[in-house]
Amino acid sequence: MIQLSIVKFRELALTTFTRVLRNSNDKARPNCQGLVALSLVIAWGVLNQGCAGIQRDRQEIVEIDSSSQRVMTLHDATGSEETIRSAQRELELQEEAVGPEHPDVARKLNILAELYRTAGQYRKAEPLYRRSLAIREKALGPEHPDVATALNNLALLDEARGQYAEAETLYQRSLAILEKTLGSNHPRVAISLSNLALVYETIGQYTKAEALYQRSIEVKKKALGLNDPSLAVTLNNLAALYDKLGQQRNAEALYQRSLAIVELSLGPNHPNVANILNNLATLYRKNGQYAMAEPLFRRSLAIREKALGLEHPSVATTLNNLAILYDDEGQYSEAEALYQRSLLILETSIGSEHPNVAQTLNNLASLYRKMGRYALAESFYQRSLAIFEKSLGPDNSHVANVLNNYATLLRMLDRNEEAERLDIRAQNIRSKISRESRVGL
Repeated sequence: MIQLSIVKFRELALTTFTRVLRNSNDKARPNCQGLVALSLVIAWGVLNQGCAGIQRDRQEIVEIDSSSQRVMTLHDATGSEETIRSAQRELELQEEAVGPEHPDVARKLNILAELYRTAGQYRKAEPLYRRSLAIREKALGPEHPDVATALNNLALLDEARGQYAEAETLYQRSLAILEKTLGSNHPRVAISLSNLALVYETIGQYTKAEALYQRSIEVKKKALGLNDPSLAVTLNNLAALYDKLGQQRNAEALYQRSLAIVELSLGPNHPNVANILNNLATLYRKNGQYAMAEPLFRRSLAIREKALGLEHPSVATTLNNLAILYDDEGQYSEAEALYQRSLLILETSIGSEHPNVAQTLNNLASLYRKMGRYALAESFYQRSLAIFEKSLGPDNSHVANVLNNYATLLRMLDRNEEAERLDIRAQNIRSKISRESRVGL
């Protein structure tokens, strides 16, 4: 099965490389290794998942190691012990061959870091990313495209850990380098635009996010065509934003278009298919179309468990969302079991202070409120609120949501003055977000 997936991947990568080469400008064309790298990330799509609720995709700007022909990580062996050991051995051999400060060593460091990141082992990934970046800045200069690659991938790590301010800064620097060196219409610029847009969406700057997504889509259409997996990534992301903004018809159309592209290009059991299935199912659930949502959630879960393992953060995402469905239907025992499994996976894989942990705590708290388990509900709301405030800031929409939920509980306990204070604070947060979202329209 692994060999078949790799063969299909290489065929897609070769086709994409030809298209990228044809569309690259003269400045980028001499860097064939960079073009191969770009082709591989486009062919393989997105390797990082994990947002609770709707699944948005990020993209690495990846590199291929010409000696082993292995891209950073393959979904069939993401973060496996064997793959990591092999990458470690190749890093050691490269250091012995060319010395510890050579750009080829930076490439090997980046590959190993990606394996750790996609496996959720963020603490092991960070020093490798930072060493790779330092080597490249020293050897190639601070404005080389390979430095932009390192910055982008380090930003992915910060974003996965909920460190959004740090991620924004790194993405902005990466984007500036790529626009200067490759031109504003290069596919790598499109990837960087989409990644930065996702950060803005996460922190509630929706106008900025939409503009960057749309610009990314236009660049990808021109450079890669209308049926490329990389285009599907950004279509999915923009659909998720429209869903959040209540534009559900637009969201559904974009999800379906994205799903068709990914199933055709990567196959029906690829993890990127699971991302879009999760999102489309979430849309149907919110519309009360439970019979349409449940089979999509279950297909998403099956794909992820098989491709990524039972303890991967993306598995926790689908468990959380399936639990919400059962919660909505009044199947509280089934929902509680799924929420608890999701929470355990998240705390183990991404840490107890991540926003996704906060979201699952909020969901569990609301479930316990409905079940009359008020003391447990209050403690979970308090913990969720503390995590969101620390990771996203005190004026984020997620904070407002928890405040309103907590206020509902307090009113059930006849603590009306406390509830009123929380509701007022939530309204102030939403008013501030609304004012900021209108700037520049």
